[in-house]
Amino acid sequence: MAKVSYGNRMGHVRVTATKKDSGTSAKSPADVVREIKKEQLGRPSDETYRERALGLYGMICSRCGREFDNANRHLLTVHHKDGDHHNNPPDGSNWEMLCVYCHEDVHSRGILGNYLDGKGDGRETSVAYRDPTPSPGGTLADKLKKIWEDKQK
Repeated sequence: MAKVSYGNRMGHVRVTATKKDSGTSAKSPADVVREIKKEQLGRPSDETYRERALGLYGMICSRCGREFDNANRHLLTVHHKDGDHHNNPPDGSNWEMLCVYCHEDVHSRGILGNYLDGKGDGRETSVAYRDPTPSPGGTLADKLKKIWEDKQK
């Protein structure tokens, strides 16, 4: 089995060879990186639709009208009107460019409205997007909660 250590020096990965167990077949770090890159090439990148949206709508927030340049374009986000970030039509009909402040406002309006109407259940609610596609083993929060519960036993 190989010992892998990650360093912050020029982005290099150091690999130290040790004795292999006869019963295990460990992949080399280079093989793992190759597999990850191969998987990433097969699916559309988030940057792809972001760049397409920037090309269609420009670097202007569609709510507040603030203009952005290359220095602060990271503050401009793509909002999916139907809430499904997998719905990325080529014509961009499901997108609008929002600055991070307007984007947060859009996603928190329902929560604020429920709170003001007294319909809130008193629990904290996450404003962040929740992916409807289930991941194996649940979300990171579910995994951490399970680990915490197992530790408490």
